[in-house]
Amino acid sequence: MKGIRFGFWISLAVLFAASSAIVLFTHPRIARAQVGTPPSSTISSTSGPLAWDFGPVGAGTVVNVGIQDICPPGLCDDHDLTVVLPAPAVTFYQTMTARLTFKYTWTSTLPSDLDIFAISPNGADHGPGSPDDTSTGPGEEDLTVTDPIDGFWHIRSVASLTPVPTAAHVVVTLAIAPRPTAPIPPPPAPGAPTFINYPAPNDCTGTQQPPSCIQPALGSTTASTHGAGEPSIGVDWATRKVFFQAGNHTLRVTFNDSINPASAFWEDKRSPFARLSLDPIGFVDDGHFGGPNRVFTAQLNLVTSETSFTDDDANTWFPTQGSGQPAGVDHQTVGAGPYAFPAPLTPTGYPHGVYYCSQDIVTAFCSRSDDGGVTFGAGIPIYTFTTVNGVDLPIAPGTCGGLHGHVRVSPDGTVYVPNEKCFDANRVSRPGVAVSTDNGLSWAVRTVPDGKSISPGSDPSVAAGANNTIYFGYVNSDGHAKIAVSHDRGLTWSKSQDAGTPFGIQNAEFAEVIAGDDNRAAFAFLGTQTSGDTQSSDFQGVWHLYVAFTYNSGHTWTTVDATPTDPVQRGCIWNQGGSNPCRNLLDFNDITVDRFGRVLVGYADGCTGSCVTDSTQNASTGPASAQDALATIARQVGGRGLFKAFDGTQLGTGSGDIEGHGKLCFGDPASGIQGDPGCKAAN
Repeated sequence: MKGIRFGFWISLAVLFAASSAIVLFTHPRIARAQVGTPPSSTISSTSGPLAWDFGPVGAGTVVNVGIQDICPPGLCDDHDLTVVLPAPAVTFYQTMTARLTFKYTWTSTLPSDLDIFAISPNGADHGPGSPDDTSTGPGEEDLTVTDPIDGFWHIRSVASLTPVPTAAHVVVTLAIAPRPTAPIPPPPAPGAPTFINYPAPNDCTGTQQPPSCIQPALGSTTASTHGAGEPSIGVDWATRKVFFQAGNHTLRVTFNDSINPASAFWEDKRSPFARLSLDPIGFVDDGHFGGPNRVFTAQLNLVTSETSFTDDDANTWFPTQGSGQPAGVDHQTVGAGPYAFPAPLTPTGYPHGVYYCSQDIVTAFCSRSDDGGVTFGAGIPIYTFTTVNGVDLPIAPGTCGGLHGHVRVSPDGTVYVPNEKCFDANRVSRPGVAVSTDNGLSWAVRTVPDGKSISPGSDPSVAAGANNTIYFGYVNSDGHAKIAVSHDRGLTWSKSQDAGTPFGIQNAEFAEVIAGDDNRAAFAFLGTQTSGDTQSSDFQGVWHLYVAFTYNSGHTWTTVDATPTDPVQRGCIWNQGGSNPCRNLLDFNDITVDRFGRVLVGYADGCTGSCVTDSTQNASTGPASAQDALATIARQVGGRGLFKAFDGTQLGTGSGDIEGHGKLCFGDPASGIQGDPGCKAAN
């Protein structure tokens, strides 16, 4: 959700177990007396590994609420580490790179979660380590700080949820190497997919009138175009209207393809029933798998949502029950698709089942509507009392945790809910999906065997092709954008491929996947060539929106930079809730496809105005132009789309490829370019 997530409610009983009077947010960062051995040490590239023991810590808060910054006794233990580089950091890192690595281990008799944090001399937090999960017996987190600055660091052992005070051990290494040369991004080949970005206009004021501005809906003072974190996007396949959900405002966008490039007309068509918004979700049950193009908006309201729908492109809205019960209090998602056989009898004849899913950190619920989203049945747990890869196992291996992604339904009626942290049969935390083949009545968790969870991480994404091939995009534990393919509902998977390799992407966020024909899919993500801790306030990465396409069932992928001259974010992207300055983008983006196979990505642009060209601006320190969340659509204008039937028609417009200087070019470098004479010539 947009503010502090509700997950901390489950830990209030243990919040102050170790100290009865702790103020969490107002104390300055101060050094604490250590009970570990030794209390301080110094490391350099020539000193070799160091090791020490942390004193016992207990209780905890489950979520990151800043305990590591004040380090209260009992909840936290501190070690003072001095980092010595061969030369001052400002000059050393011009030609060299370094990695400060912590191997942090403990043994507990009860399910426990300890965290390690490294706090730099300038006060930037690095941590927790990975995997950030709960274990009984031996436990471990690994934390790596890339290019640490020299000076005095606080290394802290923190109880996240530790029923019995538990000591920990850490081994630290500092390694240096020559800085690798950044790869030169490949130029877009003629016929490769290309995009034009359409930012939403500002609110109309004074005498200014649309289309140069957007008129807020009746009763609103703003259209929320600069508060578009966690956007959703969908297309009415009948009218071609595009719907972008920004907060509790549903923005309708009309593209005019009679001119080149197409123009975009934005309107605020907010539902009058979308009042409170703890989390916004928009969804269009489009014609992809035979949907009637019903548009939904759902605004989280504790254990339900203020959900409404429209059948006339947001001119008229109707309220609904919101969700089934029980339901979770966070991160809801709405989706729809065909029923699995045997289909239930439906009271209204609406062709699709509509699903509402939400989560409570350690469990999640999905409920189904059989009347087009007007009313919902009971909420059914999708993680608890389940199976893994078809085998009955104890609850723990069949459980996912934290936030899940958007629910998606395949043509055969299988329902998928992706999650970054699911336990496999060996209790290893991996990206996976909760799968239902009986219209949401029962669920099984299926994990990607060569993926490993990143912590903290953003939602993965899943989509199904026309013959039920599923494509699963996620961020791996190394920060790379990975995608895997399954032809049997997630029982087995192809080897995951790194979609960021052509651009040297070292960190990724916000995986979003959509499919068309069974062998075609697109995978969008934010990526940066900068390695290191993306959660830290001193992270200096520059982020762009990338989209990878496959036209052969995932055997090869063609990746393009959809924002080559306009960064989406400078600095960190925060994934841990609360009100961190780097949380301007919130938790996810979204992706869809129109009837011609054109890919559209809805995203919040965090770097606008002066931030675009000023490298000194960043999300940590501002200014506002570097902490924006502007509603923006990246719309495909060139290359092949996701439906073969429209190859050669330039996504249904016949207007020619802008990158190909007006020539009608389609295809991709991996499988060849086709079209008018001269298409294969380099620009």
